[in-house]
Amino acid sequence: MLRYLLTAVLIAAALALEARTPAPVVADSATRKPLPAASIYDCRGKAVGKSDSRGRLPNLSPESFPVTVRYLGFYEKTVPTFSSDTVFLQEDIFELPEVVVESRARKLLHILAYVREYSTLTTYTDTVFLFREKMVDYMLAPDKKVRFKGWSNPRILTSKSYYRFTDSHGLDSVSDVSGFHFSWSDWIGIAPERYLPPAVRGLEHGSDTLMGKYSPVEVWMKNEDKVTVDIDVLAAESGRRWVPNLSGFFRKDLDFEKFKIRFSYYSADDSITPQHLTGYSYDIESNGRGHEMFRFHKVDEPFFVSTHAEVYIMDKEYITVKEARKWDARRFDMDALGIYEPSDAPAVHPDVLALVNRVNGIDRDNVRVAQIADHSMVMVYNGDRNFRFGNRLLSIFKNLTGISSYKFNRNIKRTMRQLRIDQMERNNARARQSQEQ
Repeated sequence: MLRYLLTAVLIAAALALEARTPAPVVADSATRKPLPAASIYDCRGKAVGKSDSRGRLPNLSPESFPVTVRYLGFYEKTVPTFSSDTVFLQEDIFELPEVVVESRARKLLHILAYVREYSTLTTYTDTVFLFREKMVDYMLAPDKKVRFKGWSNPRILTSKSYYRFTDSHGLDSVSDVSGFHFSWSDWIGIAPERYLPPAVRGLEHGSDTLMGKYSPVEVWMKNEDKVTVDIDVLAAESGRRWVPNLSGFFRKDLDFEKFKIRFSYYSADDSITPQHLTGYSYDIESNGRGHEMFRFHKVDEPFFVSTHAEVYIMDKEYITVKEARKWDARRFDMDALGIYEPSDAPAVHPDVLALVNRVNGIDRDNVRVAQIADHSMVMVYNGDRNFRFGNRLLSIFKNLTGISSYKFNRNIKRTMRQLRIDQMERNNARARQSQEQ
């Protein structure tokens, strides 16, 4: 009895000592200031957490180490264990090309960027992991008088995608294409102009935290000409002004569980504009995604989506409206446009590289040869020459009278209804099978 009591006392003392041990902090090696929202990746390259508004790192299991600490604009650092009280990151100093307005005719700001994203779709039975690299562009009109709308969301110029599909039994397959679009990276664009808070305006070094009702909504840090803003979009209504193009997604049937974004700028002014942007990153976790995206797949089954992405600004240039229209119409050499990785982008994790090599090793010719054609999509020809001619006349007549359109819509509704019923029956059968096992 005494032995059990002594063991309980020792465990309680150890827990109390652990509770008094301060959490390690990630900080700037030059200024010694904490870095909020630094990303933490485990030994398998999976995002496992972020530092809080004070730079404090989360508690992690021993199986996660060694972990990699990453902060946009700083060199990443691999830590074997949180043995010290501070993890210092060194700033990555790089120079962006100068943005020069050569004449009054150049009124549109064209921006090229490299995007690297990691997205995961999870259901109760399956997981889809996506690693994607892409080159994107933006066309912004700082002068509101310019009659050219442009776009502030990233427009894909070229991309490479790598998917891994895993089921409940651990079996997996890979591909470079997928019928499911669940990434958030196409919707997070460049924020409009914002003024610095009075607490940091005009200072060489400073920081300020703007609070929501329960937690910080904006954390500003200024270090000479470098300005970083960390936004918790869900903390307050004001957080949504940083992502104005996502207003349609904040509705009842889509539940965001996490939505944090960081913008980095170089600016000596009292405001930050797209011209000053050097890059941004974000982490999003949602329950559901899009308008019934899985009507053909996981009918009435919940699904969860997470996206982490980093955007590196590669080039900025003011151009004329005529040049902008050429970009808008994609009148440029698409074959010459490749994916250019910036020098300040961190190395891709070995597990992700293994996925890339696996996808690149797919024998696509054998896959196409082995694919069985769907004969239900082919019309049967009975050898009669008038058969094709008669069907052409009948088709023209139906299109003129509207009969074809009516039957098409009716058949689509009936097919969709039957697909939903069949898929729900398959889902229920799989659920019963899982319970029996």
